[in-house]
Amino acid sequence: MKIIITGSGGLVGGTAVRYFSDLSCEIIGIDNNYRQNLFGDKASVFNDISSFSSLKNYKHLNLDIRNKDLIFKTIKEVKPDVIIHCAGQPSHEKSSSIPYEDFEINTLGTMNLLEAMRTHSPNCSFIFTSTNKVYGENPNTLYEIYETPKRYDFKEFGIDENCPIDNTIHSPFGANKLSADVIVQEYGKYYGLNTVCFRCGCITGKTHKGVEQHGFLSYLCKTFLKQQEYKIYGFKGKQVRDNIHAFDLVNAFHNYILSPRKGEFYNIGGGRENSCSILESLDIMRNISNKNIKISFEEKRKGDHICYMTDNRKFQSHYPNWKKKFSLQMIFEEQMAV
Repeated sequence: MKIIITGSGGLVGGTAVRYFSDLSCEIIGIDNNYRQNLFGDKASVFNDISSFSSLKNYKHLNLDIRNKDLIFKTIKEVKPDVIIHCAGQPSHEKSSSIPYEDFEINTLGTMNLLEAMRTHSPNCSFIFTSTNKVYGENPNTLYEIYETPKRYDFKEFGIDENCPIDNTIHSPFGANKLSADVIVQEYGKYYGLNTVCFRCGCITGKTHKGVEQHGFLSYLCKTFLKQQEYKIYGFKGKQVRDNIHAFDLVNAFHNYILSPRKGEFYNIGGGRENSCSILESLDIMRNISNKNIKISFEEKRKGDHICYMTDNRKFQSHYPNWKKKFSLQMIFEEQMAV
């Protein structure tokens, strides 16, 4: 099986490279390390990309997904069985200062891949790493949120795919990913191609290059291990996120590949059982390390979620063999051992 993986040096893309390499797939990775341009040297994935040189079934292409001609040329030559699209500008905050660039990367880049697939490899399965930011602030306003000593919470099982996407602030990142999300669905529903959107929240793993503007849990753990001050933006540190390990997400991709559907979309995440607030996260890290750090409080960020936990039941009903391997405790222990 030939698989093109965009963003192959990143957390999800790199995990997909290793996962499908172990299954003896032929892998073509696309990544130009643009993260370094966006977030600085600490976010560089150069070493991750270099590590794949030992894989006999991996070929790397230093391409920008915004380059339509080269993307078309690549897909025409490779004729992949699967495209796993993980490349993107991933930061909610960063997008506000680079809205047009964010659009080019997240929306236009996705369109280039889809149209190249439709033209040159229409039997391919297309997997898009979308985001829960497609719902904007609606999880804050349409669900009854209550406060406890260490977290905000809601009575619902989690946010499912019926959460509205309209009449809300998304951030340029959320709006551009939503545009790409709808386009991916359309190529499935209108053109009859095997396309799927996975609307992810907080994804984590030991190879994550978390920075302050992106990668909540990775950045928090690195800050804790370095004994640096951590800034909490709003909500008294009680804001809640659910966390899914990149391996479990890629395993969900694999389940879809084995039985693809046309134009589907799924909320995918750690669920209530893998959820934690920042205050709860600090408690877990203190228990693991017997250390502590200084924290400070800043104004909340525009369009941020107060509480987000994923309802995975739609995906699990379609793919009952999918089970998460990594618990919240396992995720923290792995991050704290980095």
